[in-house]
Amino acid sequence: MTEPGDQPLTRRAAREASAAKPARQPTIDPQTGETVAPTGLAALITKHPRVWIGATAAVAFLVLATTSVVLGIRAGSTPTATSVTGEVVEIPERAVPGAPFAATDLRTCSVQALSSDPALKTLRGSVIDASSGESLLSIDGDKPSRTASVLKVLTAAAALDKLGPDYRLTTSVFEGSAPGTIVLVGGGDATLSRIDSGESVYKGAAKVSTLANQVVAAYAVAHPDTPITNIVVDATLWKPSDNWLDSWPTSDLTTGYLSKVTALQVDGDRKDPTQAVSPRSADPIGRAGRAFAEAIATASGQPVAAVTTGKVTSTTRLGEVTSQPVSTLVNQMLLTSDGTLAETLARVVAVTMGLDGSSASVGQAIPSAIAGLGPDTSGITVADGSGLSKKNAVSPAFMASFMAQVRDGQDQLNYVYNSLSVAGETGGLTQRFLTSEAKGKVVAKTGHIGTAYTLAGVVEAKDGTALAFAFYAIGEGIGPTAVPALDALVEGVYECGANLANA
Repeated sequence: MTEPGDQPLTRRAAREASAAKPARQPTIDPQTGETVAPTGLAALITKHPRVWIGATAAVAFLVLATTSVVLGIRAGSTPTATSVTGEVVEIPERAVPGAPFAATDLRTCSVQALSSDPALKTLRGSVIDASSGESLLSIDGDKPSRTASVLKVLTAAAALDKLGPDYRLTTSVFEGSAPGTIVLVGGGDATLSRIDSGESVYKGAAKVSTLANQVVAAYAVAHPDTPITNIVVDATLWKPSDNWLDSWPTSDLTTGYLSKVTALQVDGDRKDPTQAVSPRSADPIGRAGRAFAEAIATASGQPVAAVTTGKVTSTTRLGEVTSQPVSTLVNQMLLTSDGTLAETLARVVAVTMGLDGSSASVGQAIPSAIAGLGPDTSGITVADGSGLSKKNAVSPAFMASFMAQVRDGQDQLNYVYNSLSVAGETGGLTQRFLTSEAKGKVVAKTGHIGTAYTLAGVVEAKDGTALAFAFYAIGEGIGPTAVPALDALVEGVYECGANLANA
């Protein structure tokens, strides 16, 4: 409180009074009367006042900073906090880092030098782990491309699925509509053989002579006084004139790789039934009719009957012979890459599926037949059953995936796998991989047309990994040097195994 008569100082007066105070006086030694200099901390402060002011500020800053960090940590780990006003403030939780990426194997074994061989022209390929389906190598692997005869694997699978492994193709003879007339009806069996003794290229094929003997005996019982004078040939299981594609080279007919695709023919219409590659005729139906007429003459002892074309109208059957089962036909087709067997089987599959058996119907039938057996078929284009057309377009990735399914052997596909060629041992690979460590370890289908060499199958790699693969070497002017280049590439895949790098 203030004494009576005193007035409180104003703030301005207080400041002026403070300013008027004398400066702090130095310390005087009472004995000597001399000024005493400050010592210790005081001396340091007196001597370096600015340094100490700065140091003091730094310490204050560190204290404040440390306090902020602690508060920040607490705020980050506590979902709520109390503000200075006493209100509860929601503080969002910090994001927790996700799980680390799964580890992946670093594959280091490359076949890039092998895949870059100029002999391969434009190479497209795919290699996958046959068990897991993991893609190990892709060289434009998703690009639909011409397959050559590798496509026969799809035809074989379609025949096994829609016809069944035990199905047999039947060639029949019925009563004709006039006395002395019989009707020979083709059922798509291109293996029917005109050889009386011995075997054609199709081991175990039905014989024309066997059919003729049945018919002569049955006809003699039904018509003892009437000789057979006229043979009508019915090859209308599909349109007889729809027998050749524009995309097939005509040289395949003359050199003997493929016959016209008719529902009735003998020995695959070969000039020499014992040779796999033998010139084919311009009229396979006529050749079959003449062969049957000669067999009827031999069996009956009567002159050769006239041969005409037409359609069966009677249901009175005089005789029939059947082919080997489809499982055997598939084996013969794949091991020797028989184009005629592939095309006739494809047509029969189409007819069995309710289509008209035309060449166009094959493109619908085969993808539909195999749709449930492996990868999605929506991206493939099938132009024929043999793979000889350059209009076929199936990606290596699809084919490699399908080969993995073939190896698995489900849905009758074991018959396909067992019919593929084995490196250095059977089929189209008999003379390939002979000096390679991969001999006996590659099971595959070969392919060749004028603009492509192909190879697809399964390799049991050196490290024990099963790898499904498909390689297409494509290009105008491609030559036979592509074959050893493809083999070397597959050998590289065999050596790499699961360590195969995608480069």
